[in-house]
Amino acid sequence: MYRYLRETWKRIRSSPEYKKYLTYKRMEWRRGGTVVRVERPTRPDRAHALGYKAKQGYIVVRVRVSKGGLSKIPPKLGRRQKRTGISKIKRQKSMQQIAEERAWRKYRNMTVLGSYYLGEDGKYIWYEVILRDEHHPAVKNDLN
Repeated sequence: MYRYLRETWKRIRSSPEYKKYLTYKRMEWRRGGTVVRVERPTRPDRAHALGYKAKQGYIVVRVRVSKGGLSKIPPKLGRRQKRTGISKIKRQKSMQQIAEERAWRKYRNMTVLGSYYLGEDGKYIWYEVILRDEHHPAVKNDLN
């Protein structure tokens, strides 16, 4: 079943109807916060592959990460701009890793199982992060 869901997701992503729907959803996502808990995963096949189960102790969080390079505050006096090291600074981590860290920072008692790409626009990239509470009784019984 998950194979067919994955194939459908690939097919839908290239369709014009999905692009309209995604534009509408992105407007909704932009209004929300940086880390937002969602009721169920947008891509159930990908969530299942990462270890998600539809039971207590598992949560899905949508995380927004800003696109683009980093900027540093330039020094005010006495240096040639070219040598100040304020432009062309790259991130040392991937956007997906940053999203996972942000989700973990908000839900400290949870373990990050993984994340997957949702969409992007000119300003942000969105990921869904799967988290599991190791100390929840439903999860503890399942792990034993």
